[in-house]
Amino acid sequence: MTGLINRFICIFSCIPNWIYTTLARFVIGLTFFNSGLTKVDDNYVILSKTKSLFKDIYFQGLPLPEGLIDILAFKATYAELILPILLWIGLGARFAAFGLLIMTAVIQIFVFPGSYVLHGLWAVALLTIIVNGAGPLSLDYFIKKSRG
Repeated sequence: MTGLINRFICIFSCIPNWIYTTLARFVIGLTFFNSGLTKVDDNYVILSKTKSLFKDIYFQGLPLPEGLIDILAFKATYAELILPILLWIGLGARFAAFGLLIMTAVIQIFVFPGSYVLHGLWAVALLTIIVNGAGPLSLDYFIKKSRG
C-alpha cells in the first residue's frame, strides 16, 4: 500500500508548475473579464446600471459620495477588463494577479461576504500566480530570458 501511495505522490509531484499556473491565469482571467464585460456597452463605455450596481448593491449602506461611487465603478470595471488581459499574455502577471487579489478581498468584505468559498478559490488561483509567476508561456518569461 505504501508503494502505491508513493507512486501517486511521485506522479503528482512530476506535474510541471507551468501547467497549473497557466490554467490559473486563463481561468481566473476569464472570470474577471466576463464580469467586466457585463458592466460596459459594445463601445466599452460604462453602463449607467453599473453605477447603480455599485451604489445600491455593492456598497449598500456605506455613506459614499456620488463622485466616489463613479470613480470606483470606473476603476473596478476597467481593472476587470485590463488585468485579465495582462494575465493571459503573461505581462506583469504577478502585479495583475495582486490587483485582482485585492479586488477579490474587497468583493469578499464589502460586496458578497457570504461567498467566501468562491472567493477563496479565486484567491488560491491568484496566489498561485503571485508565488510561481506566469510560467514559460508568457511575455514575462521571454522578457526575463532575453535579459539573461
